Amino acid sequence: MFLRNKNIILGVCGGIAAYKSYDVIRRLVSLKANVECVLTRNAHRFITPLTIQTLSKNKIYDGMFKYTDKFEISHISLAQKADLIVVVPATADVIAKLACGRADDLLTCTVLASKASVVVCPAMNTNMFNHRATQNNIKTLKSYGYRFVMPENGELACGNYGNGKLASVEAIISFLINLA
Repeated sequence: MFLRNKNIILGVCGGIAAYKSYDVIRRLVSLKANVECVLTRNAHRFITPLTIQTLSKNKIYDGMFKYTDKFEISHISLAQKADLIVVVPATADVIAKLACGRADDLLTCTVLASKASVVVCPAMNTNMFNHRATQNNIKTLKSYGYRFVMPENGELACGNYGNGKLASVEAIISFLINLA
């Protein structure tokens, strides 16, 4: 199986769909993947690092300039060990940063420093997702070789109905399994 013993860096961005990252982590760990999580600053507003750490069975990474008990340049060590980087949920902001090559936090630095395959799972309001800028940024990332598990139609947190709902956990896991 493709995910067994693979080092997966899971980037979690700050959007309401961040809570679904819990189930993605659980499924990846049950498939015997080693999951290390990078949380953006805004992800902390939606989920707890303790839960992520407990589910992944690894320490979490959430800042560029944290002191640790051993020397480590986090974004480089994570980038080098990654067999696969998965961003779930991916916000319009992080998609835009990656499309522009902007590296102003641990997640974007890790992605840019890595040669691993990258899978992006967008989740946002329908208008944000359909905006020409977001669609152009997705096109740009696809031209870089990034793969996407596109959002689904459904009821969004804002009460609207439309495209932008994070793909189901099953769809994300199935996509990752079939990457081989």
